[in-house]
Amino acid sequence: MAQTTSAKNSKRWWRITKKILLWMFIGQFVYILLTWFINPPITITQLVNVVKGYGLKRDYIDYDEMGPNIKLAVMAAEDQLFPDHNGFDIKAIKKAQKYNEKHPAKVKGASTISQQTAKNVFLWQGGGYFRKGLEVYFTFMMETIWSKKRILETYLNVAEMGPGIFGVQAAAKNYFNKDAKNLTRSEAAMIAACLRNPKKFTVKPMSKFVAVVSVKILRQMNNLEGDPDVKLLLN
Repeated sequence: MAQTTSAKNSKRWWRITKKILLWMFIGQFVYILLTWFINPPITITQLVNVVKGYGLKRDYIDYDEMGPNIKLAVMAAEDQLFPDHNGFDIKAIKKAQKYNEKHPAKVKGASTISQQTAKNVFLWQGGGYFRKGLEVYFTFMMETIWSKKRILETYLNVAEMGPGIFGVQAAAKNYFNKDAKNLTRSEAAMIAACLRNPKKFTVKPMSKFVAVVSVKILRQMNNLEGDPDVKLLLN
């Protein structure tokens, strides 16, 4: 009798678990579809910044209000193959794995703009296999449903670009007192340089890292802007 009751309880909890998982799947899928059209109301990273006292400066803008310079600068700095890959740069991942095996104390990443967008919109900062697994899933879904322009637009709106500063419009206003579409190439390169660690590598006051890396980004911008696929994303 006890075994029968236990078996019934197990089946009941399994049915409840399956329903919960089904509704979670439906919920996240609906949210992915919604954020194809609208910007995320809030992200986990933004909430954490507020809780930690950094505040929240952001101003979502449309793709055509961003201007070509910041789009080019971010691709040059973060993901030069962005127009061509399916969300993952396999060569960069393998290269980073080899480097990390030899230098475990100084780990390098190989995240694409698509992966960073998935992390910033749907997940949280930090590592771990569980979060990385979710990142792969959301990146795949975004690349399947969204356009490349939508992914880049969303990234440029939600990425942290300074302590509590999110998105290119807030960064342009805060650092240069202008709209994102009016950023010069040098200014865009400075903002792109801080993306690796926006709380450590500051634009104002300019950190040594931003000063050095922004010059390298400018050179990459010159090399990249002639690519036909890149040109399509700058409009």
